[in-house]
Amino acid sequence: MKRLLYPLLILLLFEIPATAQSQRVYNATLSDYAYRYPVNYLEVEQEGQQYKMAYMDVSPPATFKNPQTVVLLHGKNFLGAYWQQTINFLAGQGYRVVVPDQLGFGKSDKAEVHYSFHQLAQHTRNLLEHLKINQAVVVGHSMGGMLATRFALMYPETTTKLVLENPIGLEDYRRIVPYKSLEELYQEELKRTETGIRDYHKTYYTSWKPAYDEWVRIPAAQLRSPDYPLVARVSAYTYAMIYEQPVVYEFSDLKMPALLVIGLEDRTVVGKAYIKSEEERKKYGQYPLLGQQTAGAIPNAKLVELTGVGHIPHIEAPDQFHKALLEFLKQ
Repeated sequence: MKRLLYPLLILLLFEIPATAQSQRVYNATLSDYAYRYPVNYLEVEQEGQQYKMAYMDVSPPATFKNPQTVVLLHGKNFLGAYWQQTINFLAGQGYRVVVPDQLGFGKSDKAEVHYSFHQLAQHTRNLLEHLKINQAVVVGHSMGGMLATRFALMYPETTTKLVLENPIGLEDYRRIVPYKSLEELYQEELKRTETGIRDYHKTYYTSWKPAYDEWVRIPAAQLRSPDYPLVARVSAYTYAMIYEQPVVYEFSDLKMPALLVIGLEDRTVVGKAYIKSEEERKKYGQYPLLGQQTAGAIPNAKLVELTGVGHIPHIEAPDQFHKALLEFLKQ
């Protein structure tokens, strides 16, 4: 009998951490989730209310004098923390790195307001002014690419260079995806499950690795929070922002040097599941073509295509992404 008990005890000891992990709960502002770098907060005003905008401001070693600033803008289903490898790389190369969590994302407040890329760009500009940064290279991934484009159009004097990493918004989703009301989008967000989140994230990569699971566990832990209805509603607002506020028609107005880094296996279309026809779905999100079209539309653009890489090069192929980024920064 004792021989049977010892293996059972050992199994139980190993099961406890797994159970605790699966029951982890994060609130709307991820108070119990630790970023790899210190997080600060800036108060921003919108619709007459004050909200907290979280950000990281990482300096290079003191041996680097007067460092150039690089701003990293996250995607819709992410937060500033997923830039951790890129932050570490850029700081090591002598750059100051500023990484905001946009209002409604990550550790920032989940404000029930009208979301617009113009307003998020203004908040980002206010952050740079607060940090006494007059000029910066602006890097945007996925939704952050739409925001980076809007920022560069609004503040060309601030944007020395623009980097778009597998940006969404390279086509007008209003012409592709059937319209959904805010209430419909909200109800869809309420139906999310950890399995569903993981399955969606798997479409971002050419093959899944355990390290990618961190970016699934964070939103999954929010599903179990009493705050989740608020998180879900804000997510619906920001989905509507992407759908209703295209930037694709304004790429020709960008005047600064630009770099497009495109993982060629990406087929992302925001709201793809709402397109009923499989044949229609396959027509869109064709990043090999979209990357070339966008590079042709931006007057001073360089295109770097990454074979065998999906939607998030800075996570799936960090060495290739960082090489392309650093070469562009040093030009």
